[in-house]
Amino acid sequence: PETKTFAAWDYVVFAALFLVCASIGVFFAIKERKKKTSKEFLVGGKQMTCGPIAFSLTSSFMSAVTILGAPSEVYRYGASFVLFFLSYTLVIIFTAELFLPVFYRSGITSTYEYLELRFNKIVRLAATLIYILQTILYTGIVVYAPSLALNQVTGFDLWGSVTATGIICTFYCTLGGLKAVVWTDAFQMIVMVAGFVAVLIRGTALNGGLIKIWEDANEGSRLNILDFNVDPLRRHTVWTIVIGGTFTWLGLYGVNQSTMQRCISCKSEKHAKLALYLNLLGLWTVLVCAVFCGLVMYAHYKSCDPWTAEFISAPDQLMPYFVMDIFSSMAGVPGLFVACAFSGTLSTVAASINALATVTFEDLVKKGFPNLSDKMSTWISKGLCILYGILCTSMAVAASQLGGVVQASLSIHGMCGGPMLGLFTLGIVFPCANWKGAIGGLLAGITLAFWTGIGSFLYPAPPTKSIPLQLSTLNCTLANSTEMLTTTAAPTVAPDRPLLADTWYSLSYLYFSAIGCLGCAITGLLISFITGPHKGEDIPPVLIKPVCNPFCFWSKRLKTLLWCGVQHDSQEVDFGKNLPEVMANKTGTNDTFKNNIINENKCQFPGYNPEEKSYTN
Repeated sequence: PETKTFAAWDYVVFAALFLVCASIGVFFAIKERKKKTSKEFLVGGKQMTCGPIAFSLTSSFMSAVTILGAPSEVYRYGASFVLFFLSYTLVIIFTAELFLPVFYRSGITSTYEYLELRFNKIVRLAATLIYILQTILYTGIVVYAPSLALNQVTGFDLWGSVTATGIICTFYCTLGGLKAVVWTDAFQMIVMVAGFVAVLIRGTALNGGLIKIWEDANEGSRLNILDFNVDPLRRHTVWTIVIGGTFTWLGLYGVNQSTMQRCISCKSEKHAKLALYLNLLGLWTVLVCAVFCGLVMYAHYKSCDPWTAEFISAPDQLMPYFVMDIFSSMAGVPGLFVACAFSGTLSTVAASINALATVTFEDLVKKGFPNLSDKMSTWISKGLCILYGILCTSMAVAASQLGGVVQASLSIHGMCGGPMLGLFTLGIVFPCANWKGAIGGLLAGITLAFWTGIGSFLYPAPPTKSIPLQLSTLNCTLANSTEMLTTTAAPTVAPDRPLLADTWYSLSYLYFSAIGCLGCAITGLLISFITGPHKGEDIPPVLIKPVCNPFCFWSKRLKTLLWCGVQHDSQEVDFGKNLPEVMANKTGTNDTFKNNIINENKCQFPGYNPEEKSYTN
């Protein structure tokens, strides 16, 4: 079948959506130009309510990767993807109850600031560099995914649209304040769900209703969801998704700068928690839509799979192909769908570039050149935006080599996010961890996660473990009229695979994060004990979350024992206000860094009055 292309109406819808997004950006850039403080710019002046933040969180984590990747994942591997609703739930509970209270009460703008307060500057710097690496890699995939789709459905040149996306996002980001991102995100979330619903209604009508689709999916064994096999090499089982998925998404939610930055910008801790729980509803909605789209797509193509028949060049193009197929008679709808995939990208990429520029400027440039003029700072920030725009766009070239977009993006988050999650867990849960343990653990976690991740990319898992379910091309009018087998034959395994290839390197990609996180935490604790653990009395209670409290409510003595000397009972009322004072009173600790930090950070804590050198409440 010839590639169906956009009609005039599709271009109109597509352009309209683009314009709305861009104009929101321009509107806030003009409206906020008077407010020049970095607090306003970074955390919206701590005035946001839970609604827009919840929308924004859902929309930016459900970028084009989810819209294009998840349905084709379900189409090829079955509906076990729906089990992610369990891991999302666990992730949101952990984030709201464990990580958020600590970050919110300690009054910080960047999550890496916490690492400096809890350990020292070196740890903060290491974490910042890893964050920069992770974000550039991930943004590459996010730029590449929708360009691939566009290329399929509209015949746009693939690398042309990659470049265009990069240029537009860089422009949009260099424009100004990112209060815009939150509102643009809320708008895109609505467009995204609208796109999904349109596809579901039309697809269901064309394929004989819900019951028929359900039967087809069942016959094609797409509904074998509960696979309790404990083998960690299997791609998606109940265990890999619930355990591995929870670790992967916790790295993305619990300790990620872009999530926490939005939660901290809420007007109260209660609003921040509410935003997270509301966002859980959003995540469930998008997940269920994506899974159903995959099943509808399977019912539609069960006797003629466009991927095996080579009508499309990558499995991630299935969804756009399907949209062009079922909506070919209805002008405007394909435009809506592609716009939907694209707007997800714009928000994610613009936010990433902005976060990268902010982090680099705050944590690297300012530390190196403390007395820059305002004008110079602005130019450096804009230069950084452009630099990262170019870097992220060039990463898209690498993304084209990585296989399916869902797997590639979650692997990257696992490899970088896991060790970071381990690092923050060390700081928040274990008072005995010291900075040497933190650095050692971080290095160990990164090494383990990248070793597994790169190994599994070089030597992919044996096809028996991750085999896609059967797809048939019986009723296809094939592009090349030679006969084609109905099933995909297993590729021959190259003989020169190293010893670890079929065990360690074949782990499910969802476990990368768990390996990095546990590796980091265990190594960190060991090193801390060898080099002399941190004394609990020296740590401000705000920086530690007493995890043991719910379990030892019956014994005050046991509870105090498990607090490891942190004075949780002495400071119930005054969160965050007296943090630097507590730290200034510490003497004789093994950290000479702390005093410098206090002097640098004084201006950043709410309520500090530089003239009187004291805190006013």
